Amino acid sequence: MMPQLQTSADLQQYPSPASPVQDEQATALLNHLRIVGLQCRARARTDLFHACAALSGDSNVARSAYAEVLMRCLSQALGRQAILHRPGEAEVSFDEAWLVRLAKALNGGDTASATFLLNSRVPVHARRNLVFLLQGITDQFSLD
Repeated sequence: MMPQLQTSADLQQYPSPASPVQDEQATALLNHLRIVGLQCRARARTDLFHACAALSGDSNVARSAYAEVLMRCLSQALGRQAILHRPGEAEVSFDEAWLVRLAKALNGGDTASATFLLNSRVPVHARRNLVFLLQGITDQFSLD
């Protein structure tokens, strides 16, 4: 017996997976990262370790500086170029969903989830720096 192909009408009866970006603060964070990502596209990539070392001495650095360094170094941490949509886009890529979930886990003190998310995609040598950058950004947002 051949499996029956499902039409789009058949698929509408199933709820879509819950989006990690369901609240205003998470949407604001994601759009902020998308905007900074667009601004950094033409700039050279930065080494993650050196960028974090430069930021760590200045506690008054604005969230845009953390976001810029994160977006310039994200491809190094992930081992490939991250997929980011345009600001305001309703669709969320896997990379964006992963970033928001990691930000929420870090902001909420959920170390088990944060550890799982980091271990699933980021090499050991880049984890600490990625967490440092993401926490520098999420401190400005009230993520639930």
